[in-house]
Amino acid sequence: MSRSAHTPQAPARTALATDNLSGMATEAPVPAEDAGQQDPHTTAGKIAGLERRRHEAVHAGSQRAVERQHARGKMTARERIEGLLDAGSFTEFDELARHRATDFGMAASRPYGDGVVTGYGTVDGRPVCVFSQDFTVFGGSLGEVYGEKIVKVMDHALKTGCPVIGINDGGGARIQEGVVALGLFAEIFYRNVMASGVIPQISLIMGPCAGGAVYSPAITDFTLMVEGTSHMFITGPDVIKTVTGEEVSFEDLGGAYAHNVKSGVAHYQARDEEDCLSFARELLSYLPSNNLDEPPAPASGGDAILEITDSDAELDGIIPDSPNQPYDMHAVITRILDDGEFLEIHVGFGRNIVTGFGRVEGAPVGVVANQPMHFAGCLDINASEKAARFVRTCDAFSIPVLTFVDVPGFLPGTDQEWDGIIRRGAKLIYAYAEATVPKITVITRKAYGGAYDVMGSKHLGGDVNLAWPTAQIAVMGAQGAVNILYRRELMAAGPEEQAALRAARIAEYEDRLANPYIAAERGYVDAVIRPAETRSQVIRSLRTLRTKRQTLPPRKHGNIPL
Repeated sequence: MSRSAHTPQAPARTALATDNLSGMATEAPVPAEDAGQQDPHTTAGKIAGLERRRHEAVHAGSQRAVERQHARGKMTARERIEGLLDAGSFTEFDELARHRATDFGMAASRPYGDGVVTGYGTVDGRPVCVFSQDFTVFGGSLGEVYGEKIVKVMDHALKTGCPVIGINDGGGARIQEGVVALGLFAEIFYRNVMASGVIPQISLIMGPCAGGAVYSPAITDFTLMVEGTSHMFITGPDVIKTVTGEEVSFEDLGGAYAHNVKSGVAHYQARDEEDCLSFARELLSYLPSNNLDEPPAPASGGDAILEITDSDAELDGIIPDSPNQPYDMHAVITRILDDGEFLEIHVGFGRNIVTGFGRVEGAPVGVVANQPMHFAGCLDINASEKAARFVRTCDAFSIPVLTFVDVPGFLPGTDQEWDGIIRRGAKLIYAYAEATVPKITVITRKAYGGAYDVMGSKHLGGDVNLAWPTAQIAVMGAQGAVNILYRRELMAAGPEEQAALRAARIAEYEDRLANPYIAAERGYVDAVIRPAETRSQVIRSLRTLRTKRQTLPPRKHGNIPL
């Protein structure tokens, strides 16, 4: 997606913490049947008092604050929940909670809800928990009660085994409440960690998310951002300018484009808030409610036709005759998945590898694929970490991993070496080796050197490994290998003979080693198949792997090279 030209200037932290401190709840209209018209000691009066409080809770932010929110292109906290959940399914927690702070004039304004809406509902009929920060109340800043509400709904999600979705739009810790606010941030972080790999956690960044507040989304499984209106950063532009002298805008520092393309912190760059909510709903459709449930699949799954279709046959012509000519791996992926539907994750980051979700016979699968259109499909630091995180996410939630391989090796360069490609590339090895879900790997073309091992090879626990006849499985490409193996012979040849000799040796090497058949002879690939047969072979493999059972050696946890 294109980067938005709109660069909103988020208010400073202190302004967020003090915005709307006066006249917040009192500006909301009060129902006519308020307690003043009823005896508060009668049942009718008490019911009227409840309805008045409920009304104040729903309209906790002033009308002026709501108008400013809409003027920025942003929904209110409750509007976002309505857009996310099934209609009429939301049940709210702690609607009448209020802060207990008294310093800095806080006692004069105690709006119901305290700046965050929490509760549970359903998405496509499946239970989810949700919290939505309300920027119209104290700028969405987190205090003690606010934090306690989020902690409660996260605990409820863990107890009931349902996903938790956090909608972030706040000004960080509430300065007026001091260390108590910081303590509640840590309580939230702790629950993010305890929930990791147990229930899906999705963060929607729909406004500012700064300072310590960014670490909760960073621990969750998926982070979605909105172009032009969402920002994440540890230290803001003003602090950066003071400390380093750099001048940078909110958008360039921590906008949706920056985190989807440069840092890799975010997994989706939404056009607007409606797009962000829609993507979250679609993403949930591929995920189980928790790590003990099976991923959602329609009852009609398992009846796919295994004959070769016209779409399948198109795969036979997809690999160029020249090994140096790229092709778009999406053309392979969409022909294998049901109806060609592919929900790509992390589109703008590490573009030399593709990750995302699709379905085969109605059941979710996670796809990891080298992308020859970028860096020839080489693995680098970003691609390795992107794929490793995705494989581990699939493994945590019992989603089979389908890998497509066309990789000439690891990207060379001093930047890669000095930035830790050894340590960080090893994460991908760790992820594949550790994963116990069904793992199916298809080698379409190049599988050279250590990159062959890394990309879901049989040696790292691949369950079904297939290769197309165009596969080249070798230590290195033919040209590089010939330059090493026949260096003296080539140097001894005359200038006119050298080119012909090199071509002959390259052809000999490709015929002898750069093919899938030596690997097939040794069982490193289970079959060499016609490209048009790939979908039917994947279907058969997933069917037989439905009953896969594998456990890892007993241990507290592994020590992944972080």
